[in-house]
Amino acid sequence: MDPAPVTTPVREAHRFDVRALEEYLEGRLGGFRRPCSLSQFEGGQSNPTFLIESGAGRYVLRKKPPGDLLPSAHAVEREYRVMRALYETDVPVCSMLLQCDDSSVIGTPFIVMEHVRGRVFHDPTLPGVSPQDRAAIYQHMNEVLAALHLVRPEDVGLEGFGKPGNYYARQVSRWSRQYAASKTQSIPAMDRLAAWLPANIPITEETRVVHGDYRLGNVILHPTRPRIEALLDWELATLGDPLADLAYNQMTYYLPSRRNPTLLGNDAVISGIPSSEAQLDSYCRLTGRDGIEHWNFYLAFSMFRSAAIGQGVYKRGLDGNASSATALELGHEVESTANIAWKIATGNT
Repeated sequence: MDPAPVTTPVREAHRFDVRALEEYLEGRLGGFRRPCSLSQFEGGQSNPTFLIESGAGRYVLRKKPPGDLLPSAHAVEREYRVMRALYETDVPVCSMLLQCDDSSVIGTPFIVMEHVRGRVFHDPTLPGVSPQDRAAIYQHMNEVLAALHLVRPEDVGLEGFGKPGNYYARQVSRWSRQYAASKTQSIPAMDRLAAWLPANIPITEETRVVHGDYRLGNVILHPTRPRIEALLDWELATLGDPLADLAYNQMTYYLPSRRNPTLLGNDAVISGIPSSEAQLDSYCRLTGRDGIEHWNFYLAFSMFRSAAIGQGVYKRGLDGNASSATALELGHEVESTANIAWKIATGNT
């Protein structure tokens, strides 16, 4: 499968006035000139993302979806802020070019950023990539995550990007509410997790910038080299405990998926992809940790949160307002993810 990012004609639910966009960008976006063509990136499940092509070059536009939105969701302005703040650090991000909060232009607020050429793999087994490059890509994913977690928020103007402390209590409360707001059926494991997680939060929490959706499908790899050129999709970024990012990134070792293969049963010697244990050891070395206690909590929390997000996407799919054509497939995964999370929480794996 071609790892180049896939674009499609703009979906009916996400169409807007391209002429109004052109008029707005001309004079505000350096070098831009009309006319332009617009296509939509496939794969995103939350904020619709578009490729703008004009005589002046290529740009990426990311906007809030139309319709009624869940509270605090789809915060493109937060994405703009965090990527702009991290641009001069060791964390590879796209250059932010423009933020528009005026919904009258194309119907919702939006941001524009540079277009970064490269490869995007949604399949964590990295088909068509050599074992040596797979190992290098996974190592660089750890290095980028560690670089993010070593950034002190106050050093880059992000000390007010989120509330310090009580991260897990606030997150469990938030995603429990979001899940309830988009609930379409009873899932007992979600109810059990919503009660178990607040009662088992580890005492020690750090406060760093966390990405919130750190996975292979959200990075652009160099066109030929096993290096990350840009980390994408910062909608869920906030200040929080970095171990939540690490656990989220590790979920692919535990969860089966209808959309993508997983790393369950991965043979590191043959594939080149390191084991979960090797990735954890590498991250600890890069961040100066002796080890990680309460790993079952961090995994269960990340899976609960993922299931709640998936339920929201599924509900938007039922309502005809999803950002991806695959949204309805997520409905089948929410319950299975919650069940696995509950087994991990209770030590029954």
